[in-house]
Amino acid sequence: MTVHDVAARSGVSIATVSRALREPHRVSEDTRDRVLAAVRDLGYRPNRAASSLRRGRTGVIALVVPDIVNPYFSSLTKGAQGLSRERGYGLVVVDTTELAEVEAEEIAALRSQIDGIILASSRLPDDRLVEVMSTTTCVLINRDLSELGVTAPTVTIDERSGARTAVGHLYDLGHRRIAYVGGPERSWSQGRRAHGTREAAAELDGVTLTEVGSFAPDVDGGRAAAAAARDSGATAVIAYNDLVALGLLARWSETGIRVPDDVSLMGFDNTFVAELSSPRLTSVGADLTECGELAVELLLERIDHQEPAEAGLHRVVTPRLAVRDSTAGPAGADPR
Repeated sequence: MTVHDVAARSGVSIATVSRALREPHRVSEDTRDRVLAAVRDLGYRPNRAASSLRRGRTGVIALVVPDIVNPYFSSLTKGAQGLSRERGYGLVVVDTTELAEVEAEEIAALRSQIDGIILASSRLPDDRLVEVMSTTTCVLINRDLSELGVTAPTVTIDERSGARTAVGHLYDLGHRRIAYVGGPERSWSQGRRAHGTREAAAELDGVTLTEVGSFAPDVDGGRAAAAAARDSGATAVIAYNDLVALGLLARWSETGIRVPDDVSLMGFDNTFVAELSSPRLTSVGADLTECGELAVELLLERIDHQEPAEAGLHRVVTPRLAVRDSTAGPAGADPR
């Protein structure tokens, strides 16, 4: 079966069939449904390679992440993969092991083999990232260059809002001594989360916020921070991400500290691992699958030279609070 058969069955032109398969948002719902029905009935499978050659493209895009093992990035990948497949593109996922040098090398190697790149939580310094954006069809996730006067397509999570939500939740439970366990200093999200917790603590009566260092964004980082976080005297701790929170939880459990009886604990990102611990982890986070989809959508618009107006270049996703078992009122507090 060929695209000619699909066009004849659905009663539209070949160009419309192509558009419906590659850019379904550009055709009417009725047309899209007729084309997809014809595709299913005929068992048509597009020849991605041939189509890409005709358009002078590779038909492949790349997603570059710092650590594919981190569930945050696996969820991003899930969203990006799904929409890429739907739009007829292959997706290459590259892990840079949290190193800016590896990221730069991978970008240089990929440029000639793909149509565009999504950089998630890039570890590159600002000047290097601006250079990449000027020479590569690229979209950023969790990095914003607007403060440098650079207009770039980005998908960001409102990290400051998420941090304020986390502090507010603990405040409402009765906590007034709160600690924040920070992530890597080079992380863009870390700066926003730390700033958001400071802002929220400053606006709430009687809250003392202690910032506990800068740690690796994984379980080992949480384990390393456990003693300092507990010694801070805080009755509740907010971790940089869910993995750090799980490290804190594991180490505290080994030393007899109970969550939430002795100390409440919150994670960030609300990844699937928040449901796997005992107690289950209260966390604040955005729909990461949606973030991956939005980034692919922005990138394909650029590839097809349909870049939106400046106002549409920055997609912001609002995080939500997921309350589970790891937070409660402070020990000895009046439950009223």
